[in-house]
Amino acid sequence: MTTTSTLRPRQRPPISARDLSSMQNERTKAMRDAGEAAVVEAFKGVTDDGKVTPGLFALRRTGVSTLPIKAAAEAFLACLDEAGRNAATFRVESDAWRRWSNVHMFLMRHGALLEKLRDDQREKGLELLRQTLSPAGYETARGIMKLNETLRELTGSDLEYGDWLYWVSVLGTPSEETPWGWQMDGHHLIINCFVLGDQVVATPMFMGSEPTVGPSGSKYAGVHVFDEEDRRGLALAQSLTPAQRSKAVISETMPDEIYAAAFRDNFEMRREGFCLTEASAGQRELATRLIDAYVGRLRAGHAQAWLAEAQAHLDETYFAWIGGTGDEDVFYYRVHSPVILIEFEHLRGVALANDVPTRDHIHTVVRTPNGNDYGKDLLRQHHQRSGH
Repeated sequence: MTTTSTLRPRQRPPISARDLSSMQNERTKAMRDAGEAAVVEAFKGVTDDGKVTPGLFALRRTGVSTLPIKAAAEAFLACLDEAGRNAATFRVESDAWRRWSNVHMFLMRHGALLEKLRDDQREKGLELLRQTLSPAGYETARGIMKLNETLRELTGSDLEYGDWLYWVSVLGTPSEETPWGWQMDGHHLIINCFVLGDQVVATPMFMGSEPTVGPSGSKYAGVHVFDEEDRRGLALAQSLTPAQRSKAVISETMPDEIYAAAFRDNFEMRREGFCLTEASAGQRELATRLIDAYVGRLRAGHAQAWLAEAQAHLDETYFAWIGGTGDEDVFYYRVHSPVILIEFEHLRGVALANDVPTRDHIHTVVRTPNGNDYGKDLLRQHHQRSGH
């Protein structure tokens, strides 16, 4: 196991994760200004070319109850005092959905901060995670939070890191029929969960970590994240023939960051790489398993519905790759179709002092292209049907 002595923190001035304090710098201010500018743009969604493909998403019955998620949200709100509920609740049409960021510093956090809650209240907030996610998805989310505490230990920066520096918001009124949702926002962990009837849209979902394994000697030694996302992506890349690989590799240079991160709600990204129409049956199974590593973060039933939606568009799905294909190599990949966008990347250190990408820092994101991040296309159809 990695030891704490081999993970060296980068020396730099700390920046507050809790508020817009005097510790903020010009870079942070510029990031916040850019975020504000992005949020006020009319929402379109991730597209190939700026044009939304219509008719991809429909109001329907899934047959999978959302009552456990509703009950968890109601219990969380009920355990807060009036001021806490006011801080944690927003209209379902609120732009609070779009005010998330994966960076550690405070830009525009909102909701109830878990760190400030009593243990019983915090447990109610975690219950929203449990009822929305699968056991594996919950373990990953909690692993990210725990490794943010490991980062506090490694850097000694209480100002910037900790396992409870995550904000929870409820948008709309939890309901069996009318639209509502909830959001968790914090360093390396953003979950947006839109609920309408028994349908769930859980994107954008950003999950990352630095480090990715709790080193020996730390509070959470042995905690690890993203093993399946790493291994299944690499297995698909290693299965490619030379001709297929020549199509899949889209660059020789790793990007500085995944493309569809915070404030990229209207990002234009053409589908490129290796199209699964050219894949063998075995490769299509590997691609399906890779997609399932991400959609399987959702609770049973809703995960299967999401996977079926992705499978219906496998012939329009592209796999793109940058980096090596050895078992210890670093790489970037994405899976991109009209209804799902997945990105994964090994990155250089931010809090840690490695200037080249390593396996100690990973970012992933899942988006629903063509206007249905945050369930916005379903919300549009609901309002259209109900006469709003």
